[in-house]
Amino acid sequence: MTSAVDNPTSEPAETAEPADPDEEEVEPPHFILYMAGPAYDEALARLTIWVRHLLIPVYGREVSSSSLWCSRWWEHPEAVAQFYALWMVWQDLTGPGSPLAGPAMWHRDYAGVALSALRAPDGPFAGCKPGKHRPNEALLVEQFPKNSSHQ
Repeated sequence: MTSAVDNPTSEPAETAEPADPDEEEVEPPHFILYMAGPAYDEALARLTIWVRHLLIPVYGREVSSSSLWCSRWWEHPEAVAQFYALWMVWQDLTGPGSPLAGPAMWHRDYAGVALSALRAPDGPFAGCKPGKHRPNEALLVEQFPKNSSHQ
């Protein structure tokens, strides 16, 4: 029997055997920005629990002109992305079976970097004030011309 590699014009070969129904496929975690609908809503709900009950009570410093915050952080896509990434690595480095140095690695490599970027004066919360959310203005991105030549 020839394969599609041997004959690129042939139809793909059928799978030889179906997967064992007793083996449960484990799907890798998906990043929240790739989710939509109920999957996104569920992931965001779970993230808000972690942010509200662990991250902010422990790591949320006072609001100042150089360290901003928005109480409606979930309305800022960058904050959702950063917090979700931070949460994923938190689970990886502090959960059961994680290395003993995991929490130190989380603090050193992830927590400070993400929180500093989010709370910076030019970060996603720049237009927000305590108790007042203001959506970020979207940057203008022009369509790339189809018939352009680089010279």
